[in-house]
Amino acid sequence: MPTPLHVSPDHEIESLAEFDGVVSAGGSLAGFRVQAVDLTGRTRELLSVDTTGAVFLGCPMEPEAATRVRLSGALVFPPVPGLPLDPYRGRLYSPGELFASLDEGYESTPDARAYAWFQRTKADGDIFASMVRALHDDSVSDALDELLSGVRVVGVMGGHAMERGTEAYAGAARLGRTLARSGLMVATGGGPGAMEAANLGAYAAPFDDGMLDEALRVLAAAPSFTPSVTDWARAAFEVRERWPSGGPSVGVPTWFYGHEPPNAFAEHIAKYFANAIREDGLLARSNAGVVFLPGAAGTVQEIFDNATPNFYGSRGEPTPMVLVDRAHWTERFPAWELLKSLARDRAMESRIALVDEVDDAPQALKHLGG
Repeated sequence: MPTPLHVSPDHEIESLAEFDGVVSAGGSLAGFRVQAVDLTGRTRELLSVDTTGAVFLGCPMEPEAATRVRLSGALVFPPVPGLPLDPYRGRLYSPGELFASLDEGYESTPDARAYAWFQRTKADGDIFASMVRALHDDSVSDALDELLSGVRVVGVMGGHAMERGTEAYAGAARLGRTLARSGLMVATGGGPGAMEAANLGAYAAPFDDGMLDEALRVLAAAPSFTPSVTDWARAAFEVRERWPSGGPSVGVPTWFYGHEPPNAFAEHIAKYFANAIREDGLLARSNAGVVFLPGAAGTVQEIFDNATPNFYGSRGEPTPMVLVDRAHWTERFPAWELLKSLARDRAMESRIALVDEVDDAPQALKHLGG
């Protein structure tokens, strides 16, 4: 029997608890997609339930069970051995997962090992490795869509060079806190600098204002991820340990820029191999608008990546765009004038703003409809 190509989202099983619930409720897995669930302890169930048209993605199971579900018409994509990551994963990453083994140095973490594998296989031109990376990135996109369904998301873009201990970093953190307290989900590129600061602000949102001031002092002891990612990350985890259970936010980093580690303040981390998919996906999901902090080439690219669908209306109504720091965007990198020219006589003209100070950005975003 052919495998169904279109299955509703509630036919995805991404944990053992979900698997047990479906089996006990209906006794059938027909048409389900089971994603990265260890089923070695569920042989009896797999031998007895209907698995017609099911797809098992990276689910370890006993040989007897695998044979039976294949014969019943299911597709079984076995786990890929020898990888530092699971290409079929059903959930986004957490900081603890990516930075596991940090006590042994950043080079020992899953994040660093995934980058090393990427560099090695990219250089080899291995088509199997490129397929694995594509599977992984698609799984991450699926998990990100599930997380953000029905959520109002505001993007905060900015450069990785912004150092802890500076007023610019503190301002970006206040921005993230204000946006989170207004009920928005803050999403960033997930890396250091301005991105980390905005995620930190969202993390600080449930606490009193003094918490952020103290956290900024702790972090200032390791201003940058260079020369030591290990020291930089340890300072972030010290903050998390002193103030556990911070507010949620999203980081969308990439292994494409291997020198740029993810930050530890985004509760949900959607890390990609393909930077183009990562960039477009982050902006497309920022449905409540985007704030652009001072940055260089990457941030300039993001401004116009976001402006293009707003110009053409390809994602529906234009979303708000707020650029922060007049001198930066009119003198150092004069993107504002070009953005205004593009917006002229278009629907997006009323959805763009330039502000002098980062503390003005939340009000500007609200005024534009974010």
